Amino acid sequence: MQRRLRSKTRHRPQGTIKIKPVVIRNHKLPVVSVIIPALNERRRIEAVIREAAHVHPSTEVIVVANGSTDGTDRIATRLGAIVIHGEDPLGHDVGRFVGAQAAKGKVLLFIDGDMVIPSFQLAPFVRAVLSGVDVALNDYRGPIHHIPVHRVILSKHALNVMLERADLKGTSLTTVPHAISRRALKEIGAESLAIPPLAQTIAVSKGLIVKRVHSIQVGKLNPRRVKKNNVDPLEAMITGDHLEAINWLLKQKGPRAGYSDLHRKRDKVR
Repeated sequence: MQRRLRSKTRHRPQGTIKIKPVVIRNHKLPVVSVIIPALNERRRIEAVIREAAHVHPSTEVIVVANGSTDGTDRIATRLGAIVIHGEDPLGHDVGRFVGAQAAKGKVLLFIDGDMVIPSFQLAPFVRAVLSGVDVALNDYRGPIHHIPVHRVILSKHALNVMLERADLKGTSLTTVPHAISRRALKEIGAESLAIPPLAQTIAVSKGLIVKRVHSIQVGKLNPRRVKKNNVDPLEAMITGDHLEAINWLLKQKGPRAGYSDLHRKRDKVR
């Protein structure tokens, strides 16, 4: 008599296996606050939060769910993140300002909800600030060899030159990830984070330690933005932010931003 062998392993139909999400634990006295602005990022937010939570043993994760209508805020809450709700879309920059006000950590690490960056890639920014850096920048400079060079890239280089920090090249607080110290937050003010080039300008002008720390090629991670009439909707805003930063600098240091006029005798010009 033949016996029919049956596997002890029962196979569920494909698509019915449910993996329970890992709930994070926010530290009561965090060393690091990870701030994540997010707008309708239900597909990515779980992975983003998971990586953020592992950046340091004493971490809190703050999600600023501004204007989300796809359940991003509910997912973040279920995972254990601190969630700040906003009915209207605020934009990433304003979201960072809002999150910074709620942060308790010594280090504030800023990432975005639309790109998943492994925790080991985020850790260098945290280590830099814990080692004494006030503003730790992503050493991403964009495609500088394309002709013509994008106006946003030119704006970043021009501002750093005016700040007498040409060594920063095209790095900027406009680009995530980046991290700042509690000291930097106090000196530049949380509200300036809503205009990243202005925050960077204030930080450099006040003598804070600003360094490019680690390169993450976010250009490859960023979702492609929809252009209207072949115009990038963020280009005007970002270049405008840089002009606002330059305006602040000119008000502080004069019409030549502290640079001399050499031997020109402008009073002789009619």
